Amino acid sequence: MGGKYLVRTFGCQMNEHDSERIAGVLQEQGLEPTSDLEDADVVVFNTCCIRENADNKLYGNLGALEALRKTKPSMQIAVGGCLAQKDGALIRRRAPHVDVVFGTFNVGSVGRLLERARREGPQIELLDSAGDAGSEELAAYPSALPVRRELSHAAWVTIQVGCDNGCAFCIVPSVRGREISRPFAEVVEEVRQLASQGVVEVTLLGQNVNSYGRDITTTLRSQVAGPGDHLLAGEDWAAQPRRRPRPLFGDLLRAVGSIAGIARVRFTSPHPKDLRPETIAAMAETDTVCEQLHLPLQSGSDRVLAAMRRGYTAERYLDRLAAARAAIPDLAVTTDIIVGFPGETERDFEATLEVVSEAAYDSAYTFQFSPRPGTRAAEMVDLYVPKEVVSERFARLAVVVERSSLARHRARVGRTEEVLVEGPARKDPSKVAARTRQHKLVLLDRSAELRPGSFTSARIVASGAHHLQGEVVEGIRHPKRIRLALAGS
Repeated sequence: MGGKYLVRTFGCQMNEHDSERIAGVLQEQGLEPTSDLEDADVVVFNTCCIRENADNKLYGNLGALEALRKTKPSMQIAVGGCLAQKDGALIRRRAPHVDVVFGTFNVGSVGRLLERARREGPQIELLDSAGDAGSEELAAYPSALPVRRELSHAAWVTIQVGCDNGCAFCIVPSVRGREISRPFAEVVEEVRQLASQGVVEVTLLGQNVNSYGRDITTTLRSQVAGPGDHLLAGEDWAAQPRRRPRPLFGDLLRAVGSIAGIARVRFTSPHPKDLRPETIAAMAETDTVCEQLHLPLQSGSDRVLAAMRRGYTAERYLDRLAAARAAIPDLAVTTDIIVGFPGETERDFEATLEVVSEAAYDSAYTFQFSPRPGTRAAEMVDLYVPKEVVSERFARLAVVVERSSLARHRARVGRTEEVLVEGPARKDPSKVAARTRQHKLVLLDRSAELRPGSFTSARIVASGAHHLQGEVVEGIRHPKRIRLALAGS
């Protein structure tokens, strides 16, 4: 194809990982990356549809791009991701200058669709499931696709796609499909390959990582034991005399965490109802698994949680959080909270404040309820909470969250932390950004030795609500690549 491309992402880590694949496909087509919109020959927007502001952001960007397109008619514009999967042809009707619309099940098709659009005009390709792409394995887990990662030392690894939960506010099952776990051995092998390329940190991705493998073991239970079962479900499960269906996430954490060269293992996102003792044990007993847990609360009111169809109560949530903190010293905990879910009363909201205060989160992602067409919550129109009430509650919640965030960060001042360098800080180029094992952002003075992917020890000297400041106190360690053993050696 030739020319330059730019990919912009609106959404979660799953969208970010898909964007890496999109970038890899475009580079395979002969395009080069650019960060300058006016310099791009191909622009791809990879979208989210969880909240309404994602829609607004996309159409705002498309509107701004229309004028540029008139001065550069050869530019191609593509829209992919969850919003594309949900809205399909609506995107073309609202923005006729878009050349290609593709969904969540055919990320690898973007190059082919752009070429076809040049010859035949605008293209829309939205598949209903992974199997429609012709190769279910490739469609569900396009790990065979080329990937262009932003960080050479860190990588996302998809272990699961889709979601079987029926949360009333969530559109994900409609745009990502049913829950499908990736074969155990395939995940482990991908991480081994990443380690051989110099990756030292991996983040395991799924819509509900805690339930990883339950579909695999449920299927295997009804079959006669076979010699390849360990490739699908891991050695531990395959060796059990009783083929009991269960999630395999704890087993996977141990397996990935034991791979030579991998220094840090993270994961997102788990569901509180599926946070099992064996997962907590694997986190506590596997040195490379970081002391970090994102545990979405959504609401502290049992009544609202039931209406949301979350599958747990506030007490059960706090019990599981307490169990994780008891087993894992210095655990950092973050969460998601929705304010103004349909029918939320002042008492419901006060219950949320009480749980948030007791949980004492390191940080929280807070959202005002946004109805998404196609979800149960969107149909609860008569129960919508007035916007001014939601805004007032949202501000009150921010005070409680910020208070615990500040307290957690201040408690780290004076400590010496192992940090992994990411690169120049986005907001202050005179600083280097690094992360602790708890994923705390630490800003350090620039140094030629502080290269991305290097480890060092830093003394925390100051704190804010969203970052820490540190001073390097020990030597800088640059990780070595791990050489893979040859088959049969």
